[in-house]
Amino acid sequence: MRWSTLFIPTLREHSAEAEVISHQLLLRGGYIRQLSAGIYSYLLLAQRSLLKIQQIVREEMNAIGGQEMLLPALNPAEVWQESGRWEIMGDNMFRLKDRFGRDLCLGMTHEEVVTSIARGELRSYKQLPQIWYQIQTKFRDEPRPKSGLLRVRQFIMKDSYTFDLDAAGLDLAYQKHYDAYRHIFDRCGLEYMIVEAHSGAMGGSQSHEFVVRSDAGEDFIARCAACGYAANLEKAVSRPAAPALLDPEGDYTPEEFHTPNLKTIADIAAFTKLPESSQMKSLVMVADGIPVLVMLRGDHQLSETKLQGLLHATDVRPAHPQEIIDLFGASAGSLGPVGVKNLRILADLALQRRRNMISGANRDDYHLKNVTPGEDFNPEYFDLRQVAAGDACVNCGGALEIVKAIEIGHIFKLGYKYSESMGLRVLGEDGKEITPIMGSYGIGIERILTCAIELYNDKDGMVLPPPIAPFSVVITPVNYADSLQRETADLLYAQCVKAGIDALLDDRDERPGVKFKDADLIGIPYRITVGKKLRDAKVEFSSRRTRISEDVQLHEAVDHLRRRISGIAL
Repeated sequence: MRWSTLFIPTLREHSAEAEVISHQLLLRGGYIRQLSAGIYSYLLLAQRSLLKIQQIVREEMNAIGGQEMLLPALNPAEVWQESGRWEIMGDNMFRLKDRFGRDLCLGMTHEEVVTSIARGELRSYKQLPQIWYQIQTKFRDEPRPKSGLLRVRQFIMKDSYTFDLDAAGLDLAYQKHYDAYRHIFDRCGLEYMIVEAHSGAMGGSQSHEFVVRSDAGEDFIARCAACGYAANLEKAVSRPAAPALLDPEGDYTPEEFHTPNLKTIADIAAFTKLPESSQMKSLVMVADGIPVLVMLRGDHQLSETKLQGLLHATDVRPAHPQEIIDLFGASAGSLGPVGVKNLRILADLALQRRRNMISGANRDDYHLKNVTPGEDFNPEYFDLRQVAAGDACVNCGGALEIVKAIEIGHIFKLGYKYSESMGLRVLGEDGKEITPIMGSYGIGIERILTCAIELYNDKDGMVLPPPIAPFSVVITPVNYADSLQRETADLLYAQCVKAGIDALLDDRDERPGVKFKDADLIGIPYRITVGKKLRDAKVEFSSRRTRISEDVQLHEAVDHLRRRISGIAL
């Protein structure tokens, strides 16, 4: 393609609205333009990159036996009501009505749709296993769109779904996707981590996220540099750091003491001169309308995700102030487990074998000392806390760090959540009905491009990996009006086209500096500069990533380019 004929509206300055580097560079590079909050138009450069990413995804999905489909973005409410997710998705789902008043939604994902297809068409065990996938536009009514393409309301996803006869078949399908995702992200040139993850509204027994470490991310990952353990903070487990002070020895009776206007863990720690780890934190949570009392070590935080999973609840929230008073006769900040009979008491594992701790007294402005879990109250123990930096890895004992990351892919073992609720059955070899077991697997197409920019950039712009850059090379004549430079640049461009290399010929009537700056900004991996060295039958070959330039014989330029494209990941 010739630059002079293309719409590439580059900008010299960053947009004030763009906070993360990928958003800044996508706007400056003329890749995207915003239509409204969380809704973007993908211009030529973005579309070329996204199509390359989709082709990589398509090739790897086809390699594991995936069958590409295209499912409707507009869904009737009925299929979502069958699975129970019509209510669960809440305000995140775009909802509308047709002219007859029937409820519809814009698809966020397509588990219900593929299950309805399978229910109508799959009859026998002989038709399993199946791997179906699509590359489709999805919609999410994101409450706070921001960070360019990282948090949007309309996006492109590759989602695939598997149907198997048993758990062993699902294990195989899951591993196929696990490996395919690694191939996809490797081919796209990304540095990524694979972490254990929570299934959330998708349901199911196991899931992994593929994430790119980045300060622009909104996921938090606990990772151990020593052994490689990594998990989303919602899922992560650890051995907590030891309490700052050993518990007092002895078999004491709980004793009330006055704590006027002291409501927080920090207040009590300052008042008693004891560390926060010597206290118990009492949280009243409401799970699907049922209140429970959750006990944590004073310096620990509750993982609502773990609690929700434990209780198999659709909705978990903190109790309202009046609900707390009605249950305890006291306000938050003075609550404790001693004497509580009307609530289920759940305690984090870090409270096991602790003695003589401090808790609220269920009386405003009073607390208790010498409270021992298992003696003064009898909780059920579970892993309920959020992992903290410095905790010990459960595998090797190394110190965990908490890092920010961007999710680029997520795979789920759905189990029977959808096939059971939507009545999917096939006949087994013995003639009896079998409920197929399912998996679901997603990749954010725009996320791959965005993460590549977050990972690879410098003061001059993007440094895109060749497989996903909109063009592999830009041919830049210093002065296109010069007949020799023009003829040589045209010849190199024709040779690239013949060799199957997607080249961009910068035939604009611009100063060389402008051309070089634009090429650097939009992240084209290689540049062939046609200039004064033509008198020696040479051109200049430059790498965007390394910033290294070298003189190459004109007749060898395209072969040299081909070798570089095929031999270098970035």
